[in-house]
Formats: sequence, structure tokens, C-alpha cells
Amino acid sequence: MGSRTAWLTWLALLPSLSSAAPAIEDAWLRATPPGAAMGAGYLVIDNTGGPDDRLLAVAVAGVPAVEIHRTVIVDGVARMRRTEPLDVAAGEQVVLEPGGLHLMLMGLTEALVAGQEVGMELQFESGTVKARASIRPASGAAHKAQ
Repeated sequence: MGSRTAWLTWLALLPSLSSAAPAIEDAWLRATPPGAAMGAGYLVIDNTGGPDDRLLAVAVAGVPAVEIHRTVIVDGVARMRRTEPLDVAAGEQVVLEPGGLHLMLMGLTEALVAGQEVGMELQFESGTVKARASIRPASGAAHKAQ
């Protein structure tokens, strides 16, 4: 009987021992005009159910290169700095938003058209997460610097 109880206790702990990758919420890309070589993407990384993790890389369908950037103000001028890898603490959300942390999409060969969706893959230390990102109009996006 004792070994059965120990076995059931061990099974109950399994979910907490597994390494689940964070969830991706509200992923979107800003629409770009024809001929634009760069674009931006935003999302929320929700790690409220897993251990500390780290975002290592992002791939967006049809985009040759994607980097994680942070907007900073240097001498009164907004500048972007590469921020990779990106730590995602256990129990936390990391928000990528206009004017702060964001995805920089580089080498675009086609415009990102509002109303469409694209697939993306986010590589965390704990595993790969697939998500869909909607493309939203460029107008009306908030800008802030951190």
C-alpha cells in the first residue's frame, strides 16, 4: 500500500517537474508600406505556469531575419538596441510593445498587409512555441520609450 501512495504522489508532481515553454498571447505585426525593408512585431510572453526561461530566437514566416530589440533614448534620440537572449522569469509576463521591447523584422521583400496572418516560432530554452500573428494597420500605434 505504501509504494502505491508514493507512486501516486510522484505522478501528481509530474506536471510541476516538467519544463513547459511560456505561452504567447496577442502576437501582431505592424503593416508596412510596399518597399519597406524593415517592420516591427509585438506580443506578450506569459510564463505564469513555468520555471524561469529564456527566449533565444524568433522566426516569422516570410521574414529573413528577426531580432529582439529595446527602444532607448540616448541624448534625446530614440535608438534601438538588440536584446538577445531575453530572460522570462517564472510567474511573469514580458510585454513586447511599440516604443519598448519589440521584434525587429529585417530584410522584408514583401509588404506586411493589414488583415493577414503569419506563422511564427519562438525558440525558448525550454522548447519551441508556435504562434500566429495578425498584421494590424500602422496608424494609431502608441509609442513610448523605456
